Amino acid sequence: MQTARTTPSRLAKRAHYDEATINPILDEALFCVVSYSMDGQPMAIPTAFARKDDTLYIHGSVGSHFIRTIEQGNPVCISVMLTDGLVLAKSAFHHSVNYRSVTIFANARKVTDEAERMEALALITDHLIPGRWDDLRPTTDSEMRKTTVLVFSLAEASAKVRSGGPSDEPEDDDLPTWAGVIPMQTVRLTPVPAGTSLETPLPDYLQ
Repeated sequence: MQTARTTPSRLAKRAHYDEATINPILDEALFCVVSYSMDGQPMAIPTAFARKDDTLYIHGSVGSHFIRTIEQGNPVCISVMLTDGLVLAKSAFHHSVNYRSVTIFANARKVTDEAERMEALALITDHLIPGRWDDLRPTTDSEMRKTTVLVFSLAEASAKVRSGGPSDEPEDDDLPTWAGVIPMQTVRLTPVPAGTSLETPLPDYLQ
């Protein structure tokens, strides 16, 4: 949704407000940063998350100051960013980054329904490692009592995207300085087993 808060003050043409742009970015990003204020002090906490439809889930310890502050419904700003490339121009001024980002303004709702809490934890786990949840031992009641699950609406969210090459000044085009894009990507490497899993076959979802 486009609001005063989700409208960029610079390069507004890069902004997008549609789910077709926002949701794939959230689904690809592994972590988000939750920014909030506590006693007048700005805070920003990176954390794992998962999206379901038009909501976003996070979880944390019931004793976490971060969780206990925002579960009261205090306003937060949630952001994610994917880096697609470093853009090298012929001047330092025109260097840039190709990226896809999402910014969300929302208030937390504490999830109290046990079925929804368990589903949220499964979603977060499988968002990081698809297929992992079903391979784990069941979560215990004690573990659930120690965990808080929060959900946020994506109603007030926007994406911002930059792609393409450098935008050099015309008078710099003939300078003998290389310009272009260095593509970037996150790659999962070969899993390294724990000492207790040296004889355990690597599951198919980690192949």
